[in-house]
Amino acid sequence: MTVPTAPTAPTAPTAPTASPAATAGPAGARETPEAVFDAAVAADERIEPRDWMPEAYRASLVRQIAQHAHSEIIGMQPEANWITRAPSLRRKAILMAKVQDEAGHGLYLYSAAETLGVSRDELLDKLHTGRQKYSSIFNYPTLTWADVGAIGWLVDGAAITNQVPLCRCSYGPYARAMVRICKEESFHQRQGYEALLALSRGTPEQHAMAQDAVDRWWWPSLMMFGPPDDESSHSAQSMAWKIKRHSNDELRRRFVDICVPQAEALGLTLPDPELRWNEERGHYDFGAIDWAEFREVLKGDGPCNEQRITQRRRAHEDGAWVREAAAAHAAKHGEATR
Repeated sequence: MTVPTAPTAPTAPTAPTASPAATAGPAGARETPEAVFDAAVAADERIEPRDWMPEAYRASLVRQIAQHAHSEIIGMQPEANWITRAPSLRRKAILMAKVQDEAGHGLYLYSAAETLGVSRDELLDKLHTGRQKYSSIFNYPTLTWADVGAIGWLVDGAAITNQVPLCRCSYGPYARAMVRICKEESFHQRQGYEALLALSRGTPEQHAMAQDAVDRWWWPSLMMFGPPDDESSHSAQSMAWKIKRHSNDELRRRFVDICVPQAEALGLTLPDPELRWNEERGHYDFGAIDWAEFREVLKGDGPCNEQRITQRRRAHEDGAWVREAAAAHAAKHGEATR
């Protein structure tokens, strides 16, 4: 089976270049930390935890990395719901591996956030109390087995489109975490594509199931890239700092261009009557996104918002004894080695 072109996972980045807190300028003048930071970003050098950084830069990274980490952890729920009902042992093993990967992604990202001076407990508390968000896409239900394929193809495909450029993020720990995450997300996207391909080439009922899943997940997947550029409150500054490399609308357009030929190869139709190739622009035109729905889901009024966060709180509470036991073991081991 040949899968049409999809974003490819990056190779490991080169070793970061540290930025000194201050350095000598012309005629021996000392540059300010702000000037050193700005020069490092302009030169595409990596900012490391030991380097000086503006507080607004640090806060922006904490917000973005935390939201990304929360999305990985919450995102385990929609598909984990189908592990026990997967149609074959092979499908079950693949799905278990994928959900395990998502837990690992959350771990990498929480660790990256901790290098900015915030604790994991603080971030989780903000998630559980609604003070930090996660991706709106995970507040939609998985109604059939085909939804697992649609999530892999569309949701993970959108994630790759958005996240591959993050491997060149100006903040070193975040960029390095993204290298492995993107490689694993590439596997997830191919897994979803293959599952949908099997369904679309199956019985008429299976094909209809695959089409229904695509119909329900297409528009929420386009919303994953965030609001339009003229309504995004963070995008322009994040791009100036080279945390992000592309705007929301640019990434969304790139994703649509990738998905259209893949849908044709699958024998499935994307649910947008306005979708057509624009020869002049060299991109596909697509219909208007329901941003009112996006805002409602972000506000907490999506189909599964309450279910997702309730389950997350319950899992955290149920795992308290594990965290306590691990802390006691670490303390005991530390005393034994002193």
